[in-house]
Order: sequence, then C-alpha cells, then structure tokens
Amino acid sequence: MTKVAILIDGGYFLKRLRTVRPKTDTNDATAVCRDISRLVSSHLKQINKVERVPHARSLLYRSFFYDARPYLDKGHLPVSSKGIDYSKTDRARFHLDLHDNLRRTSNMAVRLGEVRRDPDSLWELKPAVLRDLLKKKRDFDDLTDDEFRPTFRQKAVDMRIGLDIASITLKRQADIIVLVAGDSDFVPAAKLARREGVKFVLDPLWRKVDENLFEHIDGLRSGFPKPTPKTEPKAE
Repeated sequence: MTKVAILIDGGYFLKRLRTVRPKTDTNDATAVCRDISRLVSSHLKQINKVERVPHARSLLYRSFFYDARPYLDKGHLPVSSKGIDYSKTDRARFHLDLHDNLRRTSNMAVRLGEVRRDPDSLWELKPAVLRDLLKKKRDFDDLTDDEFRPTFRQKAVDMRIGLDIASITLKRQADIIVLVAGDSDFVPAAKLARREGVKFVLDPLWRKVDENLFEHIDGLRSGFPKPTPKTEPKAE
C-alpha cells in the first residue's frame, strides 16, 4: 500500500490560514489544530482517488508540524522601558497550547526549532511606521511601544524539514511526500526524494509560487478550497 508523509511548515501555515480559512479564529489553538487535521485528511482523500483503499487515513505514514518554541524570556519595551514577560503573552500561550494539542493528535509529530533575538537589535519599527518616518509624516519623538515589534528569528526549522524529507526518503517510509510550504528552501531535499523515486507534492495554500519550482516537484495542489478574492490580503 502507498504510504504518505505530510509535512507542514507551521510558520507559513499560520500566516496563510487567515486567507484560506477566514472563518477560523487563528488565536484559538483548538480551532487551528482542527484545521490542520482537516488539511491532512483532505490531502489523503485526494490521493485516495487513485489508491482507492477503504479508509484514506490508512495511507498516512505520519504527519509532521514544524514550528519554533515560543520565546519565554523577559525583556523591556523599547520606548517606555517597562518590563515584559514573553511567557505570559497571548502569542506564547497560543503556541504552547497548539503544540500540546498537536502532540495529542494521532500520527502527528511536532518538530520544534528555537526562537532567538539578536542582542544588538531587539526591536524594529513596523514597516508602515518606518515609511511614515522616511516621508517625514511622523517624528521620532512621537513613537510609542506599539509601533515597534520584537526581532524574533526562528532557528533550525527549515533544517528539520530537510532532514525529515531525507530520512523518510532513504528509509523508504513513504512513497509520497506532501509539503505545505511556500518558499524554495526545500528544493535540495525535494531533488533527493525524487531521485530516489518518491513523489513530491507541494501545497502552497493557494499562494503563487515561482515558476522555477515546477521542475522540482511532481504536483501542486491544496488541501483547502480556493479562497474567494475578497479574503486575499492586499500585497505589502
């Protein structure tokens, strides 16, 4: 029987979820976890149109969700210098709850990288604020804490995706790999998989991908219905 591995880039998934599932509360870890399960089931059902086994879920080798542990240290706000405990922020609680829910999901592996901050650049201006400053529509003296964002950087997430693709391929654990992602970082691992006879399917969640990526994949499809134009965010 054909076996399928479904790998989800969590950071990309969470950004696109607002567009492809506009009715989902993206601050509710339980609701997001349900949508991840729906995405996995949808891909299995699409593949089962060819395989035709009694239960599409029997095709699943394992699904993987890649994210980073939330930043849990303390710090100070950039303008007021007030203290902030990142472990108590809504975003940290959301990610902790999401990871916990996913760990309890059948045939789901959670792969976590780290979130770090550059000690020489802890904060950055939000793009819209920076544009206003450059156009002299705003003065630096008028800036508030809310107009900055912390410079969090994910580490080792893409590496874990690449390692799992290589491991699944070389150990012959799956015949089809479905990757939910939107950039080209996966290309070296995809080349390895395809050379070894594994079919490689990309799901960019309806975002347009570079034409050059098509030579490195065996299929392009989404596990969610195409969103209506009105739900698409404006280009930045």
